[in-house]
Amino acid sequence: MYYSKGNFEAFARPRKPERSERVSAYLVGGGLASLAAAAFLIRDGQVPGERITILEASAIGGGALDGAGDAETGWLIRGGREMEDHFECLWDLYRSIPSLEVDGSVLDEFYWLNKDDPNYSLQRATVDRGQDAKTGMTFTLDKKATKDLVDLVLALPESLYDKRIDEVMGPDFLASNFWLYWRTMFAFEEWHSALEMKLYVQRFIHHIDGLPDFSALKFTKYNQYESLVLPLINWLREHGVTVQFDTRVMDVAFDIAPDRKTARRIEWIREGVEGGVDLGDDDLVFVTNGSLVENSRWGDHHTKAEWDPVVHDGGSWHLWRNIAAQDPSFGHPDKFCTFPEKSQWESASITTLDERIPAHIERIAKRPTRSGKVVTGGIVTARDSAWLLSWTVNRQPHFSKQPDDQTVVWFYGLFTDVPGDYVKKPMRECTGEEITQEWLYHLGVPLDEIDELAATGAITRPCMMPFITAFFLPRTAGDRPAVVPEGVTNFAFIGQFAESSRDCIFTTEYSVRTAMEAVYQLLDVERGVPEVFGSVYDVRELIKSTRYLRDGKKLPIPGFAKRFVERTEIGRLLEEYEVI
Repeated sequence: MYYSKGNFEAFARPRKPERSERVSAYLVGGGLASLAAAAFLIRDGQVPGERITILEASAIGGGALDGAGDAETGWLIRGGREMEDHFECLWDLYRSIPSLEVDGSVLDEFYWLNKDDPNYSLQRATVDRGQDAKTGMTFTLDKKATKDLVDLVLALPESLYDKRIDEVMGPDFLASNFWLYWRTMFAFEEWHSALEMKLYVQRFIHHIDGLPDFSALKFTKYNQYESLVLPLINWLREHGVTVQFDTRVMDVAFDIAPDRKTARRIEWIREGVEGGVDLGDDDLVFVTNGSLVENSRWGDHHTKAEWDPVVHDGGSWHLWRNIAAQDPSFGHPDKFCTFPEKSQWESASITTLDERIPAHIERIAKRPTRSGKVVTGGIVTARDSAWLLSWTVNRQPHFSKQPDDQTVVWFYGLFTDVPGDYVKKPMRECTGEEITQEWLYHLGVPLDEIDELAATGAITRPCMMPFITAFFLPRTAGDRPAVVPEGVTNFAFIGQFAESSRDCIFTTEYSVRTAMEAVYQLLDVERGVPEVFGSVYDVRELIKSTRYLRDGKKLPIPGFAKRFVERTEIGRLLEEYEVI
């Protein structure tokens, strides 16, 4: 795989691949990775859209990028997507997709929106029922915690295989503000992968200064389905792509020889009827292996969300198991789907109906809720919550059809198996109304109003997700298959459980990057995949991050080094970034 080192390849249009007119493509899964792969097949591979079919088990596309519901039963979002300016593959894709809102591309729309309304939080965390936790912009990393973090970034990846975060990071680090910001922003737990923690820190080291107040982040205008998925699906359909819903792919059968592995048949159950398609050498298959939202179960205001950790036939995990059984290079799905207690958390979508609730939100957010602009600027974490709950209000309306008198809140808890502080039950045992009570308690609503407001002032829909952070579980080499495993001729893995060593998971960027790598490799597209932003190799970013990790405390300069500092570019940079 060739990676671009600059804009030369990005600005050029690749020549038409030799077999672009001969191939047919089948994309298993209707999430962002598949949609992006279909777009790259058309735009860069110049494959006719009529020869591309997306196979999706559910009745709607988008995968984890969701947004549904209505004003009467409540709006639904399982999670949100935090984005940044250096999602090189994502923005490369969306520069070509027309916006449904403005005269321009989705990238144009996103750029102008965040230019006019930049994101930042005015209160990142609370304690004592809605009071400012006064975390400020500090990381509270002592010398030992700082050393742990530096050692993590410098560690060789193979030294972190199958290691947990709490095996390499000490208690001082885990008690710091840095860890509070980090774990609640990205949903890391102490038992998650130290390797993935390393990849995250080095990937986003240029945003260390924006971690405490979320000034590093950018968000879409509406929920991710309306702002990202719908424009892309519309564009694909305009180009003739077939999206085949209610199709559960059960297996992809391979012809495997010592030097060659070729996909020969896709087996599926479509609308309850067994079927499939035979594959030739010019038929390409792209499979999204594994799913963070598989077995998502919704509750309602009066019903808890059910816990379902079973790997069911016809799901993404079942399909990956069947594929992996055919060759060791196809990965090890059980490393990720057999520890649901280590990969679960629960979210809830709260639709407010009573005007008293937005008033409490505004007291903490320090902004109006219905201005059309940034509200909380990211999650607000109740630091002293037994559930370690966080909540956020994005730009409103969060849905294009949302009434003006409703505010949509997204809520999640990392610890679902411990009793709450107001509701003395684990989150996973709570109805939407009980989750609302716990939230209102930590919002600082007067105690004598909580039960009434929770009963009639909101519609809350909880969602239990047993595999939501399965990709954070400790792993070793080979657990995630390469995008195109060695010797494979017409098949690729895409999405969050495919191995692209140059980026970190749980991002929209990763889904699109694996899709681009897959299409370019299988079709021999003459264009370099945009390189991951190399901030970890930029001395300026390293110096800047040093200052912030030390909470602005300057480094003393030993006498023997003063002449070096005074007479070199490094010294000038250290002074410019106020490190010395």
